[in-house]
Amino acid sequence: MNSNFQHKENGSAAADCSGPRYEVRNKIFYFLFLLSAAMGHEVFYITCLPCIHWNLDPFLCRRLVNMWTVVMYIGQVMKDLLKLPRPLSPPVVKLEMRVDAEYGLPSTHAMAATAISFTLLLSAPSRIQFQFEVGLLIAVTLSSLVGLSRLYTGMHSVLDVISGVLISALLLFLTYPFWETFDHLQLHSIFSPLVALSLPLFLSYTYPELDHYSTTRGDTTTILGAGAGCSVGYWVNQQLGQTFEPQGVLPVPLPALTADALARGVARFLVGVAAVVGTRQVVSTFSLKMLHSWYGVEKGDSSARRRREIEVPYKFITYTSVGLVNSIVANRLFVLLGLL
Repeated sequence: MNSNFQHKENGSAAADCSGPRYEVRNKIFYFLFLLSAAMGHEVFYITCLPCIHWNLDPFLCRRLVNMWTVVMYIGQVMKDLLKLPRPLSPPVVKLEMRVDAEYGLPSTHAMAATAISFTLLLSAPSRIQFQFEVGLLIAVTLSSLVGLSRLYTGMHSVLDVISGVLISALLLFLTYPFWETFDHLQLHSIFSPLVALSLPLFLSYTYPELDHYSTTRGDTTTILGAGAGCSVGYWVNQQLGQTFEPQGVLPVPLPALTADALARGVARFLVGVAAVVGTRQVVSTFSLKMLHSWYGVEKGDSSARRRREIEVPYKFITYTSVGLVNSIVANRLFVLLGLL
């Protein structure tokens, strides 16, 4: 990373306060790895993962969400239990300061990228006809780019990234034999909605406490809430007999990329993103107002949302709603608008 950046020091107090400044020497690497790093951020999870549900197969999205939730929770908890620091800056240049207060090992970006890429690779052959070698190449490339991006952005060490990949691979290996069983229970058990809501909420409230504020608890609650909402939504769809999954003999061929199919796919993406982002904004605003009123928090107290009694319920309610909209409402909007 250091070969692509140059520190610019002037010895002033302002420079010390703002941290090391830098100039980009290789714009191709800079934008490639920033884009790769974005695959581990909320904007990717709230747009691209649901897009698999809307435009490919809800079954595949369900598998991805389930594994993503498990892997990310374990990774986040490990960070705050091990308490191993991120690389020091200087000598590295850190490009993402929002999560700098988090601990380093393991890299949850690397964990998520590995889990998402290889869960899709392992699940897709039973649903879609494609060349496995091509899928494997894509999975390795995407997960490698995300892992390398964590080194480039200065947020993780090589050990952090390798640990994240290995932990994720171990979780995939241990859980893979039970995916079918869990899928059946998730869709058919009468207890599925209760477990899907109560267990993630319990895990959010019992998340390990730190001696300083970190974004890990809030981000973990976001992930658990989204997973809970999606799980309940998939159960509801199954009970209604409207799963919106491909019908007929499986695996089915990949849909032809015609102009009409592309236009419909783009339209579904735009409508779906508008629905989930709109839900996120409305529910988060409303839930925060209700919680601030309940706990007597002043309107302008922006730090109040860091308190457990506010952060956990507001994020859980918000992203459970997002998960429900993604899994239940979006496809019905597509039917109403003639996009399916």
